[in-house]
Amino acid sequence: MTLTLMAVHAHPDDEASSTGGVLARYSDEGITTVVVTCTNGEFGDGPDGIKPGDNGHDTADVAQTRLAELRESCKYLGVTELEALGYHDSGMPDWEYRHDPEAFCNVPIETVAGRVSSLIERYRPDVVVTYDPDGTYQHPDHVHASRATIAAVEMTPLPAKLYFTSMRRSQWLQVMQALREAGSDVPEWEFTEDDVRKMHEAEERITTTVDITSVLDRKRAALLAHASQITDSWFTKIPPEVAGSIFGKETFIRFLDKTGASVPESDLFAGLR
Repeated sequence: MTLTLMAVHAHPDDEASSTGGVLARYSDEGITTVVVTCTNGEFGDGPDGIKPGDNGHDTADVAQTRLAELRESCKYLGVTELEALGYHDSGMPDWEYRHDPEAFCNVPIETVAGRVSSLIERYRPDVVVTYDPDGTYQHPDHVHASRATIAAVEMTPLPAKLYFTSMRRSQWLQVMQALREAGSDVPEWEFTEDDVRKMHEAEERITTTVDITSVLDRKRAALLAHASQITDSWFTKIPPEVAGSIFGKETFIRFLDKTGASVPESDLFAGLR
């Protein structure tokens, strides 16, 4: 019996940054991998880093570029099936765009959940991965994708496990230190007390750590496929040998489990094989 992993994301490039390792690793192991991307990423950077609202930023062109990059990224990761739902990017929490009725975050949860549930019925994933709706990064599209995925999983008995992506605060601090040592001018991050509290709470909830060192080069290639967004990204500035020690693992919070597998885990498919 072939096992299946489904990752539900908000924008093109999210599949690589938070789940690129597990998608590539499990693909190598013969597991079917499905990526669902909810929006077209219209409010990403345009050519030469042009920001939304600036002259020359064309949302339709940005969407086409980002979807092409998504397809290329999925090739590096060995993704079996890619489903783009085509919703309109909402932009950041403090941007006026997010109030547009067409913005993804304003589409009724039940509508999105119905579409994701249909894909679950079609692909029959054993494991589903999405974001932590209560995590520090409260991008409206990430939160909406997460809540819709949770609702979709609840609509069908098929998935045996549901996970949230999560990154340890200590890893972010290592990233900042590595960038400074590499000569980058990195400002001190200012976290509110609420941010720090959420980080600690999320870290305490981590149940599953998957070693992705064997496919880290492919995760990096997948990220770099999103050239319109990360040409000058911090990820490209960290020396590969340092990146291995920081990014050689992907961590998750197990939200639903029907297998009885004990935690902590080192495999999203623990209890299924």
